[in-house]
Amino acid sequence: MIRKKLVALTALFGAAAMTLSACGASNTGGGSGDSSSAAGPSANIDQKWANCDPASGAKDTSSMDADSKKDITIGAFNGWDESFATAHLLKYVLDKDGYNVKVEGFDAGPGYTGLAGGDIDLITDSWLPLTHADYIKRYGDKLESMGCWYDNAKLTIAVNKDSKAKSIADLESMSSDFGNTLYGIEAGAGETKVVQDTMIPKYGLKKMQLKVSSTPAMLSQLKKATAANQDVAVTLWRPHWAYEAFPVRDLADPKGAMGGAEKIYSFGRPGFGKDNPKAAQLVKNLAFSDEQLSSLENIMFSDSKYGGKNNDKAVAEWAGQNSDWIQKWEQGKLTGNQK
Repeated sequence: MIRKKLVALTALFGAAAMTLSACGASNTGGGSGDSSSAAGPSANIDQKWANCDPASGAKDTSSMDADSKKDITIGAFNGWDESFATAHLLKYVLDKDGYNVKVEGFDAGPGYTGLAGGDIDLITDSWLPLTHADYIKRYGDKLESMGCWYDNAKLTIAVNKDSKAKSIADLESMSSDFGNTLYGIEAGAGETKVVQDTMIPKYGLKKMQLKVSSTPAMLSQLKKATAANQDVAVTLWRPHWAYEAFPVRDLADPKGAMGGAEKIYSFGRPGFGKDNPKAAQLVKNLAFSDEQLSSLENIMFSDSKYGGKNNDKAVAEWAGQNSDWIQKWEQGKLTGNQK
C-alpha cells in the first residue's frame, strides 16, 4: 500500500480498499467482499501498528490451569477466510481444555462494536496499520491487544511456478505466454480497482487484458491452466489457500503498485486478559507463516477439501497432521517464519 509522501499515501489508500474487499467472499477466498464493513481509509493511520513481530509476547501455556470462565465467543469477519481459520483453530484447542467456545460471523463494523461492548470476547482478524485503522482509532482504547500473528497480508499478481516471468514488468513483453490475459476477480473488489487504476498504468501493460469476472472463475482458470501446464497470471492476495492448492508464486512488484504488507492482529474485549489469562496467552502465542496458513485454509475452504462446509472437522484434520505445530504453539515457540 505504498511522488513522495502524498503519492505513497494515495497508493496505500487504494490498496486498503482492495485488501478489505479481497480477503474472502463466503469463504471462497476473495471477491467484492462487504464494502460496508470498512471504516474507510483516513488520517487515523498509526504506524506503531506496523511494528510487530508475530508471537512477540509468547509464553508457555502448557502448565497453566484452565480459566475458571470457560464461555468464550470469537467473532469472525464474514467472507474472510483467515478469520474463520484462526477462530476455529482456537476453538479446537480451547474446547479440548474444557472451554465452551462459539464462533460467530460478523461484518467488521458490528464485530468491533460488539467487541468493545463486551458481547464478543475475541477478534483475530484486525488488519493494521491501514485497513482497520479507523476501527482501532474509534475503539482501540477499549480493546486489549493480543499482538499480531501474521505479517504478510498483501495484494499480489501470481503466476504458475514454472513461468519465466519474474516481475509484473515482464507481463508486457511476455504477454503472449499468458494469452494476453490477466484473470481478475469481481468488478466491485478493491483489488480490481488497484489493478485497473494503479498497477496497469504504472507498468504500462497495454497488451495484457484484465478479465474481470469473479473469484470462483479466477480460481477455476488457475486450476485449469496449472493442471494443463500452461502459463497463467491472476490477481491474488495473501493469505490465500490457492498458494497451497496450486503451484503458483508471486511476481515481484518493484514499483510498489500493489501496496505493501500489513500485519494481522488479535484483540480482546475489555477485561478479557484478566478474566481468561490462559486463553489470552494462547492467542498471544499464535503465529503463522504463509505456508502454514495456506495449508490450513486449503483444507478448510478449497473445493477439493471441505469447501467451507465443516470448519471444525477441517481444523481437527489439519491439527492432527500438525501436532508438533500445535505443541509449539501451546509452548510459545512459534514465530512468523516457523516452518
